[in-house]
Amino acid sequence: MPNTVQGAPSLFKFLETVLPPKIPRNGEIQGQEHIQSREDFIIDVMDGIKLAPMSTRLTPHILSRIDWAGNPLADPLRRQFLPMKSSLLPDHPSLSLDSLHETEDSPVPGLVHRYPHKALFLATSVCPIYCRFCTRSYSVGGETDSVKKARFLPTRKRWEKVFEHIERTPALNDIVISGGDAYYLEPEHVWEIGKRLLSIPHIRRIRYASKGLAVCPSRVLDSTDSWTSALIKVVEFGRNEGKTVAWHTHFNHPNEITWVTRLAAWKLFQNGVTVRNQAALLRGVNDDVSTMKKLIYSLADINIQPYYVYQGDMVRGVEDLRTPLQTIIELEEQIRGTIAGFLMPQFAVDLPAGGGKRLACSYESYDRRTGVSTFVAPSVKGGNRVFEYHDPLWSLEK
Repeated sequence: MPNTVQGAPSLFKFLETVLPPKIPRNGEIQGQEHIQSREDFIIDVMDGIKLAPMSTRLTPHILSRIDWAGNPLADPLRRQFLPMKSSLLPDHPSLSLDSLHETEDSPVPGLVHRYPHKALFLATSVCPIYCRFCTRSYSVGGETDSVKKARFLPTRKRWEKVFEHIERTPALNDIVISGGDAYYLEPEHVWEIGKRLLSIPHIRRIRYASKGLAVCPSRVLDSTDSWTSALIKVVEFGRNEGKTVAWHTHFNHPNEITWVTRLAAWKLFQNGVTVRNQAALLRGVNDDVSTMKKLIYSLADINIQPYYVYQGDMVRGVEDLRTPLQTIIELEEQIRGTIAGFLMPQFAVDLPAGGGKRLACSYESYDRRTGVSTFVAPSVKGGNRVFEYHDPLWSLEK
């Protein structure tokens, strides 16, 4: 983690080192025909960073998995994490930075209480890696040229207000600890937050949300780093209380899984840590049947439960990565029945404006010509509101 590449100057130096003088033309994207040399590529990336809503941060694990020499333009991991100006597309007019309206559902800063029995605790706004498509680009990471962040600092004063709200809300029984990313909580904070929540009588389940296993698995294996042992300690405490503790992680492509990942997952499995995966559906990354099936099987084989595949959120600045709703519907149709039901992820849409998660196939209407689909959520927002999801402009008829 100390060797993470962060910010334009560090990235510039890294790209100068790993890119070949002449950029290969394998699987290029329309609009990138002008990128012929290393210099062309770097200039395009630097211009893309200036427009991106997320700052740039990449771990050595992910950097080592990108095919810099053979296919840097179309590599699925490069597309996930590194913006290029030439691939950016115009935003749909309905996009926003906080598309899920999390701030509207926050009774105290850093706690999203949308569902009757579950809440999301945003403990920090820092991550080990910054995803271009982050649904929380309004708050996560450093400020960019295009976005001023509403950050959630990991302070006990702010946390205490969150704990107090949870304690006086007996309807809550399930808390997700996220951010940002729980990997950036100090080990003592992992234990402190976990024990505090599990000691509240009406809290029955907690989950730590962290992409760390996908982007820096070596930390799990490091005997000098106590983050994982703190998590295992919380798991054991919860088990003794008859309560559930899990790690929710975030793999999007099978290339993210290496021998280091397998060893880390094996260690967690041996220590009784339940790990579930929440993937995002991304154009040019995992939006074909063979890649998605391989991802699901690869996760299942290392005892990580494929839990969700999310339709891309309607956030600004990453329209090149969104797919139409039709894509996720067809993926589920093709994959369902090829794997055991308990390992089949839910293909879902997290509805704009705070409608919550609904199965992608449960739409009320879907006009493929205009790209507008409608959903209802009977148990959210009074149950009588219609929520709209809009396909990206590039997918619509002229």
